[in-house]
Amino acid sequence: MCGIAGFCNLKCDKKSNIEKMKDRMFHRGPDAGGSFFSEDGNVTFGHRRLSIIDLSDNGAQPMVSASGRYVIAFNGEIYNYKKIANRLMEENYVKAFRSSSDTEVLLEAVEAYGVKEAISLCKGMFAIALYDQKEQVLYLSRDRVGEKPLYYGQVKEGFVFASDIGSISVLDGFDNGINTKVLDIYFTHGYIPAPYSIYENIYKLEPGTITKIKLPFNNLSEIQTETYWSMKETARKGQENLFTGSYEEAVDELERLLKESISEQMVADVPVGAFLSAGIDSSTVVALMQSLNQGKVKSFTIGMDEKDYNEAVYAKEIANHLGTQHTELYITEEDARAVIPKLAGMFGEPFADSSQIPTYLVSKMTREYVTVSLSGDGGDELFCGYNSYESVVNLWNRMKKVPYFVRKSCGEIALHSPLANNRLNQIRAKLLTAKGPSDLYITSFETDPLTPKISLDNSLCSYKYSEYDPHFLQEANHNLMLMDMLMYHPDDILVKVDRTAMSVSLETRVPMLDKDVIEFAWSLPIQYKRDGAVGKKVLRDVLYRYVPKEMMERPKKGFSIPIEKWLMQPELRGWAESLIDRDTLIRQGILNPDVVWKIWTDFTNKGEWRIQIWYILMFQSWMLSERTGGYL
Repeated sequence: MCGIAGFCNLKCDKKSNIEKMKDRMFHRGPDAGGSFFSEDGNVTFGHRRLSIIDLSDNGAQPMVSASGRYVIAFNGEIYNYKKIANRLMEENYVKAFRSSSDTEVLLEAVEAYGVKEAISLCKGMFAIALYDQKEQVLYLSRDRVGEKPLYYGQVKEGFVFASDIGSISVLDGFDNGINTKVLDIYFTHGYIPAPYSIYENIYKLEPGTITKIKLPFNNLSEIQTETYWSMKETARKGQENLFTGSYEEAVDELERLLKESISEQMVADVPVGAFLSAGIDSSTVVALMQSLNQGKVKSFTIGMDEKDYNEAVYAKEIANHLGTQHTELYITEEDARAVIPKLAGMFGEPFADSSQIPTYLVSKMTREYVTVSLSGDGGDELFCGYNSYESVVNLWNRMKKVPYFVRKSCGEIALHSPLANNRLNQIRAKLLTAKGPSDLYITSFETDPLTPKISLDNSLCSYKYSEYDPHFLQEANHNLMLMDMLMYHPDDILVKVDRTAMSVSLETRVPMLDKDVIEFAWSLPIQYKRDGAVGKKVLRDVLYRYVPKEMMERPKKGFSIPIEKWLMQPELRGWAESLIDRDTLIRQGILNPDVVWKIWTDFTNKGEWRIQIWYILMFQSWMLSERTGGYL
């Protein structure tokens, strides 16, 4: 796990600027930092290293291929690199490797098979910068789901890239403006989705793609991007070629695939552990880890005294049953509140999933014991776990009985009547205009008329949610799951885990996002995933082979914090009101002060909580961090 950065055709002091880029992401790789400067002076690479496999200098980066043609700066892990190495040896492409690192295997695979084929062979999480010195071409690539970040774009006349967007903003002469066009999406969802970033002309590379930049670089319109793996096409193919085995055979196959994935992801030359939140997903990962491990797996949980938000007691029961070496930390409100000022610098751009706070705290504790931690992310999106899926489908089954033109007319009349003075009526009226379950799901995020008024920029910015074809998959739940795997999961969940963990130099791995697990999950019929109100059916039955069912049958409490309660307390309320000071908002000229304060006073005077409050505060906190130098 590392951080990468670089630039091409940028007129600057190359050594000092690449050092600044590397320093900005020191937390991503505190063990070492290397640089590469091309002979013609056009290409500069930087690398920060968190040593996981081959701790020696033989694994240092940037790394040059044996022939000298390719140079790589690589962030992530390739879990099947030993298999690829064996193939290279068997096919006589390589006589011997200089190191035991996956980086060298990737380089030599590129030499042997070409860029696209080599990357397609890899199972793992990664962000790659690869320079072909012979053809004068720079390639950027990102893993299939988007576990590892990669920003790229144009600064002045040069092309730039980095794992951390803050590493781009520290470049000499950086003056890219704030991308206000994307703020409507941010204030709706709480994150800025790929391909956008908070800055103009800086983008996130889409998962599963390879971008090619022919040098010398002129402008962004000349770069070429191709897809080497598509979540949408994987879902479509899976649903067109459904698993034909019995339900019990599906449980067997899922268990086998997860064990294979976990076995590969437990490989490291440093200590490995796992997060355990007491949910189905993390419990399954830990249970299978322990079944594969002769010793005790290290598991980690944080708890809170807030009973409605605490699952630590259940996690401890599961850990005791499985026999793990379990560590738990109970945090106080003061512990959690102390994290808030650090968040903006940690993420580098506005990000507002409030579970970022406990995720940071559990990562910080875990890093005291291990360098790598496995997590259970992905189970809800792949195996129909979210209650919202059932709610949307059930609501649509009732709504569709009324003709669309009737529902639409009633909804529009209600929105322009005194009924709209009540927020619940606003939501109901807006939902009536939906044309199908996918549209209903999208509309559920867009029911508050104040949200699109928060930003003064009313430009419409295209987004994959609004562009999603509601008939892409036949089954409604699968469409909702696919929408989340394309958007919410990579742009929220994976961002949250990567940035919080890497801020304390902890590598996280996600076994359920293994390519084979994903492809199998999409081949399952919905009845293997959901039984009425019970989601993740097939995944649960894998877990029940290791943990008694009765131990897991309890209401899910989630991994979140009572942020609305805390914001009413004097300390945080004062912090919040200082961030949205009316004069500050007017001076910035980005947000509408009247709308911001309407939302805030509805909360403080009437107790009317909107999640957009936290979104606004995280945006304003980022604005402060951006002015004061980034990482805190």
